[in-house]
Amino acid sequence: MTDPKALLTEPNLADPDAAYRLIVQAHRDLSEAESAAFNARLVLILANHLGDVEILRQALALAREAR
Repeated sequence: MTDPKALLTEPNLADPDAAYRLIVQAHRDLSEAESAAFNARLVLILANHLGDVEILRQALALAREAR
């Protein structure tokens, strides 16, 4: 059993290519500033969906490591 307070880092999308295409399509025809604002809104929406600050903290740390 996995720890419910641990960020899931194993592949978890049934169709990752479709997910990627959706993200790319959502950015189509947006300026760089509009794209950045879109990403910020999306992060907040998904963070709210997570509903767990500890998992969000882990996700943010992992994203920063990938720089």
